[in-house]
Amino acid sequence: MSAVVPLSALLDARQVWRGRAPEVPIGEQPTGWRALDAVLPAGGWSEAALSEILLPVDGVGELRLVLPTLARLTQGRRHVVIVSPPYAPCVAGWRQQGIDMRRVEIVAAAEKDVLWATEQCLRSGSCAAVLAWPLHADDRALRRLQVAAVTGQSLAFVFRDRSHLSNASPAALRLELEASPRSQ
Repeated sequence: MSAVVPLSALLDARQVWRGRAPEVPIGEQPTGWRALDAVLPAGGWSEAALSEILLPVDGVGELRLVLPTLARLTQGRRHVVIVSPPYAPCVAGWRQQGIDMRRVEIVAAAEKDVLWATEQCLRSGSCAAVLAWPLHADDRALRRLQVAAVTGQSLAFVFRDRSHLSNASPAALRLELEASPRSQ
């Protein structure tokens, strides 16, 4: 029968490995949607992290989730980059939502360059948020984006088909959206 040994003794004897606290504390960025903030683990978007938003099809209102955040960031004179969106943003509609379009850059990257362009924008430290729609991204590619978001202290939003739901993901947050009929 073995004796009970206090954890502190094991730590002092270096018999148990102790992980470090993350170098970058996880904070929160309000989504602009009170009900969503109430259910998200960080009480909003996790700062300096990758959020993966899984969709049944493009155009189900996924951008409505992030527009309040983009408005707050651009009004604070911070830059937002959109990499290869499936549709051109409606500038008038985005302005109506309070987004300063002078602070928004749209990058039209070839499909093979979407992940690279997204990673470079995130890593630069000059973008408050980066939105991307990669068609092909495995868990290693998403991990690179997560690390780049931490390095550049940026919010990363990746919009993907929900067929990727069963795949492993290093994203700090994964949301699955469903289409619902519009109310009249």
